[in-house]
Amino acid sequence: MGTTRSKRIERLGEAVAMRGVLRLREAARLLDVSEMTVRRDVATHADRFAYLGGHIVNAADLGAGSGAGSYVLSREADSHAKAKRAACLHALPLVRPDETIFIDCGTTLVHLAKAIPPDMPLTAVCYSLNVADPLRARPNVRLVLLGGVYQPGSDSFAGEDSLETLGRIGLDAAFVSAGGIHAERGVSCSHFHEVAYKKRAMAGAARRYLVADESKLGRVRPALFAQLDAFDAVVTETGVCSPAECMAERETA
Repeated sequence: MGTTRSKRIERLGEAVAMRGVLRLREAARLLDVSEMTVRRDVATHADRFAYLGGHIVNAADLGAGSGAGSYVLSREADSHAKAKRAACLHALPLVRPDETIFIDCGTTLVHLAKAIPPDMPLTAVCYSLNVADPLRARPNVRLVLLGGVYQPGSDSFAGEDSLETLGRIGLDAAFVSAGGIHAERGVSCSHFHEVAYKKRAMAGAARRYLVADESKLGRVRPALFAQLDAFDAVVTETGVCSPAECMAERETA
C-alpha cells in the first residue's frame, strides 16, 4: 500500500509539474484510482499539492506562506500599489478615443479606469465592481458591466450569459491583468472563473495588452490562461515592451 501510494504521488507530481494545473478527474484517470483517492493523496501531501475548485496545482506555485485560495482583494489592493498605478499610467496612451476596450478585473487595472480622462469618449467593457465604479462617473464613457454570480474574492462576476455577451462585442483592445508571468509556463491568475473572460476578451480584441507590476514576473499562479507571446505588449511600471523584451530584461536583471 505504501509503495503504491508513493508511486502515485511521484506520478502525480510529474504530471502537475508538466501541465501546471491538472483537473481532478484527469488525475484519477491518469493514476487509475477514484477521485476520492486522489483527494486523500493531495490532502496528505499538502506540502506538495493544493486542491482548488476541482484542480490540482503545485503548492509552491501559490507563493510562500500564501495558502490555497489566498488572493484577497483588500490586501492585494495595497500590494505594490505605486507600481500598479505607474504601470497603468504607461498603459493609458494605449487607450484611444472612440474605441471599445475590455478592462480586466483585479487591483491593477482599477488604476487604468481611474486614469481615463473625463472628456474621452469610450466604450468600456468590464466584469468587476471596483473597475466599474470609477468608469460610471465618466460622462463620456459608455459602460458595459457584464453580470452573473458575484465572486467576492475578486469583486467580479461570472456567468455563461455574460461570457456570450462578451463574445458578441467587437473589441479594439483588451487590457488584461495577471498574478503570474512566466517565460515557459505562461501567464496565470488566482481565480479559475476569470480564465474564460480573459480568453474570450483576448480572442475578440484587435490588440491585447498585459498590464502588471514587475513583482509578477517569474511567478506562476494556479489558473493558467495564455502564453506570453499571445500579447502585443507587456506594460509594467517601467514602461511598454514586447513579451520577449520583458522576459529578457527579467533574466538580465
